Amino acid sequence: MSLSLRFLDLTDAASSAAFREVADTATRFDGYHPFNEQSLLDAAAGRRRAALIMKEGAPVGGAILGDGELDLVILPAYRGNGLGTEAAAALLGEIDPEAALTAWAHGDHPAARALALRSGFAPVRTLLQLRMPLGDVGGSVVAPASEPGVAISAFRPGVDDAEWVALNALIFASHPEQGAVTLADLADRRAEPWFDAGDFLLARETSGNADTNDAPAGTGRLIGYNWLKIDEPDADGHRLGEIYVIGVHPDAAGRGLGRILMQAGLRRLIERGCTTAALYVEADNEGAVHLYRSLGFVDHTIDMQYRR
Repeated sequence: MSLSLRFLDLTDAASSAAFREVADTATRFDGYHPFNEQSLLDAAAGRRRAALIMKEGAPVGGAILGDGELDLVILPAYRGNGLGTEAAAALLGEIDPEAALTAWAHGDHPAARALALRSGFAPVRTLLQLRMPLGDVGGSVVAPASEPGVAISAFRPGVDDAEWVALNALIFASHPEQGAVTLADLADRRAEPWFDAGDFLLARETSGNADTNDAPAGTGRLIGYNWLKIDEPDADGHRLGEIYVIGVHPDAAGRGLGRILMQAGLRRLIERGCTTAALYVEADNEGAVHLYRSLGFVDHTIDMQYRR
């Protein structure tokens, strides 16, 4: 019996749970999630379609497609027997063959790479996930640091939204995902259970010296930020804290503000009980990669994006 696609309405609790179980099973085996956050948000909002890959009445994988993107995972127990190739063919049959299409291979698994190449995709981006155990962080890495005329304060929901979206779009103007974040996207993330305004650090210019804290919080031009995403502790008590997105206004580049924001973020993660820090960075962003490695981050996984 050949496989089939079962498209889901993720607003239905049972459908959402079935899809989540496929994703969680793959995550437990692989050590990384098969779908990125934006894909899951798009599927939940109906902007893209989620599907279970079915064979003999049972799910053997899952996929998210639409808006020029395709994500696919086969459950570990069913890998190695051609189901990935069969599933990819079925999914590609749902898409205009002349349309541009991208696909992520999370973890850069050799089988996923081979499948992408067989399906007519070529690699176009390399995304590194770096991690650092916070128990090993030295004092110099997270020691309080400041820049004269700069103050760091927490994000104010409903007040800082538009200014942050505008700065984020400027910083990531050439980035296909991050630079396209809208007020609606920000609202979606603010509604997520993990969101905490205290984990969203904003750097603003002040008329005084940041060391003296003589400027009211939230005043001055926004010139940088470090947004953190903190997971719940796992069964062993380990807690992962992610540098979710960090950026510095082009006008403020070269002043060491990125390092200051990173140090502030790492201090916050430690205060919140995180045992490991993680972040994603484009492999060709040499300046950022150098900064993160100098702070103690090392390679964890590699994600590859392919384009047809």
